[in-house]
Amino acid sequence: TTRGNAATYTKAWDRFRTRLAAQASALSAGLTASHFSFNVAKGRCETCSGEGYETVEMQFLADVSLLCPVCQGKRFRPEVLTVKLLGLHVAEILELSIEEALLRFDPKAEPDPALRRALAPLLRVGLGYLTLGQPLSTLSGGEAQRLKLARALSEPARNTLFVIDEPSAGLHPLDVEPVVAALHALCENGGSVVVVEHDLDVIAQADWAIDLGPGGGPD
Repeated sequence: TTRGNAATYTKAWDRFRTRLAAQASALSAGLTASHFSFNVAKGRCETCSGEGYETVEMQFLADVSLLCPVCQGKRFRPEVLTVKLLGLHVAEILELSIEEALLRFDPKAEPDPALRRALAPLLRVGLGYLTLGQPLSTLSGGEAQRLKLARALSEPARNTLFVIDEPSAGLHPLDVEPVVAALHALCENGGSVVVVEHDLDVIAQADWAIDLGPGGGPD
């Protein structure tokens, strides 16, 4: 949905909200972690319900989205936007790419294990270019598959069966390599992976190949 994004799907946004709520400016203003969610009616802009835009329904044409005249696409109330974490307010954090977010908020000098556990798998499957706030509804089929794969990498895989439909879809051969490495990681962590695939580089990495064609079915 438009309310889901890379940060919320990986649960990295829970960590960002906790860190924002711990800032002195947030504490003095009485803001909690809930105020930094655009899905609940506390700190979000109520004009657009935290969407950042307003949708005008067209009877015979596609709906039109207009920038919210109150928050100007920032999705939050002004008092929430005054709180900054390492120089950025909540709307600016959502505009960062995953790679930029890890570099800024998980430096070697002050590592954030919880944040790295949630976002690092996205780098492993080649999705570091996605922004934290990019709506899930705008992802391609291949990106959505890899996002699910990254979520699986961040959780225990033992005794779990993963069924994946063409994770190589739309990818350059060089981009397939990290995806295959991620599939191997799931197996090494105790899981089992079944992949429906046509890419020969992916098939060549499998322990077993079940060929269903040509003549699959009757033959």
